[in-house]
Amino acid sequence: MKPSILEPQVKYIVEVNWADRWQIYRRLQELDIPCRCETNQPLTVEISNPTAALQLWSVVQQFTACRQDLVSTLKKCWQYRT
Repeated sequence: MKPSILEPQVKYIVEVNWADRWQIYRRLQELDIPCRCETNQPLTVEISNPTAALQLWSVVQQFTACRQDLVSTLKKCWQYRT
C-alpha cells in the first residue's frame, strides 16, 4: 500500500447573510467541498486546493454580488476566451 500525502485543509468562516448561508452551504455540498452550517452558527468551509477556493469564491459571488457585477465578470470571461 502506498502512503498517501494528505493535503492540508484550512478552515474558513464565511461571513454571508444568514438567509443566504444555507443555499451557499447546499451548493458547496453539491461541489463536494467540506463545510458545516449549524443553527445559529456561521458557515465554515474547508479549503484544500486552489480549485476549491475558486469554487467557494464563485458560489459566494452568486449570492452577494449585484447583477451588474456578475454581468461584467461574465463579459470579461468571454473576452478572455477569444
